[in-house]
Amino acid sequence: MTPDGIALRHSTVIDDVWSTLIEVYADVRADQLDLPHYSVERFGEQLARHGSDPGWEVVIGYDATEPVGFAYANTLTADDRWWRRMTTPVPDGCTETSTVAMKEIMLRKPWRGQGIALLIHDELLRDRPEEQVSLLVNALNGDGTVKALYESWGYEPISTQQPSVDGPVLTAMLRRTHPAVGSVEEL
Repeated sequence: MTPDGIALRHSTVIDDVWSTLIEVYADVRADQLDLPHYSVERFGEQLARHGSDPGWEVVIGYDATEPVGFAYANTLTADDRWWRRMTTPVPDGCTETSTVAMKEIMLRKPWRGQGIALLIHDELLRDRPEEQVSLLVNALNGDGTVKALYESWGYEPISTQQPSVDGPVLTAMLRRTHPAVGSVEEL
């Protein structure tokens, strides 16, 4: 248990957590599910693909038995499509540095604003061996507050990409996996 009363559970087996991730996703995206890019079916396809990627891991937060949110990530390779989709060159040496991609961070509304998303995020990264972590964010979400939140966690914008033709343009961000080790510029 954490000081917030939120239990954090790790899994590397997609089948064990599939229904929980779908349930949380459908709740968080409830107002967007009619858009093809945000449909539950599309998320399921994405989840299946990500769950088979190397180094896939999820941390789910629970308030008693209620799943409140999750974050999942996987290891990137130097030639991963994550890097190839960037619209501008990434910092020198970026793709050669071991990297974990934070693919999704979701938190249900009643638990927002309490530091639980950061708690789940940090728990997922705690024992990761990669030197840096990258994520994608829609800079327009929450009128920019989501991107600003990631910046407050130490992420810096490095490029943009549009992973799907019917989806938004996303800002690619990067930071050290364990910030006390050094800054992105030192990589």
